[in-house]
Amino acid sequence: MSFSLSNQEKQFLLQLARDTIITFLTSGNKKREKYFSDNLKTPTGVFVTLHEAGDLRGCIGYVEGVKPLQDAVIDNAVSAAFSDPRFMPVGTDEVEQLDIEISVLTPLELVQNTEEIEVGKDGLLMKRGYNQGLLLPQVASEQQWDRETFLQHTCMKAGLPIDAWQDDETEIYKFSAIIFGEKE
Repeated sequence: MSFSLSNQEKQFLLQLARDTIITFLTSGNKKREKYFSDNLKTPTGVFVTLHEAGDLRGCIGYVEGVKPLQDAVIDNAVSAAFSDPRFMPVGTDEVEQLDIEISVLTPLELVQNTEEIEVGKDGLLMKRGYNQGLLLPQVASEQQWDRETFLQHTCMKAGLPIDAWQDDETEIYKFSAIIFGEKE
């Protein structure tokens, strides 16, 4: 089954993410609305990414569909803006400068051979023991990485040695994503 979103659903989710951040800033509460469409009730993995002046400002998500997409966007908009440990919480003066991007993930697929990984199309999840790290499909393209560099950086994100992707103990998963943002 392939999942898709209409342009109206994409626009709704982007506006919902922005409104949720503003609501949380002013009231400390998450914005809740009735479902825009039945489609947005579908549980999917989703990441909300924030950029400010072209630089990463926050990125948090669910790898798998633990909640309906609309609810997951609300949760992750708040988390990306206020709980990404790499950044200070977003301030009132920054909200207007934020560019919001949403990545809706397909289910994870175990990689049997790294040759199957398509840079620019696939995102990666690297797992070994308690360590895991994920990079979205657009990261490798933006950084102009080849497959090996993408694998190495995903290992680093997981807190593993850069060659851990070659180890039989390491599980590598790939996924693709519907990626859309306010800049489009």
